[in-house]
Amino acid sequence: MQTTYYNTPIGTVKISGSEKGVRSVTFLEKTIQPSSVIPDCLKNCVIQLNEYFTKHRTTFNLKLDLQGTEFQQKVWGELLHISYGKTKTYLEQAKALKNVKAIRAIASANGKNPLAIIIPCHRVIGSNGSLTGYAGGIWRKKWLLEHEKALNQQTLF
Repeated sequence: MQTTYYNTPIGTVKISGSEKGVRSVTFLEKTIQPSSVIPDCLKNCVIQLNEYFTKHRTTFNLKLDLQGTEFQQKVWGELLHISYGKTKTYLEQAKALKNVKAIRAIASANGKNPLAIIIPCHRVIGSNGSLTGYAGGIWRKKWLLEHEKALNQQTLF
């Protein structure tokens, strides 16, 4: 397993993966120096994250090495259907998964998403529009949603 550190506008992320694909992108609570050497298997991830943060990318095209239960992987797969600049409620996500009774389990699986930003769990909000839950912190969720909304507004004209 290879690791690299990348500084984003909202903090440092630790990126892990191998030739099988990117396994995790997680926010750290402290800023550290970015890696001076990026392993080949993670270079494309760093490039695509940089493009995302500079508003040159709205979707990711990465080889992923997801580690999770079958249920978690199903939930994370559904997150990939939420378009850039859009949001979906936890209830809408549960309906899309055809399992409204599992809304809490779905929310829990979202919280265990190992690929912040890449699998956009930040695009899931409460039914009343509140920014409920985000493993990276609510302030980061708000920032990411505003970042994506700003690009959508710019492309209207």
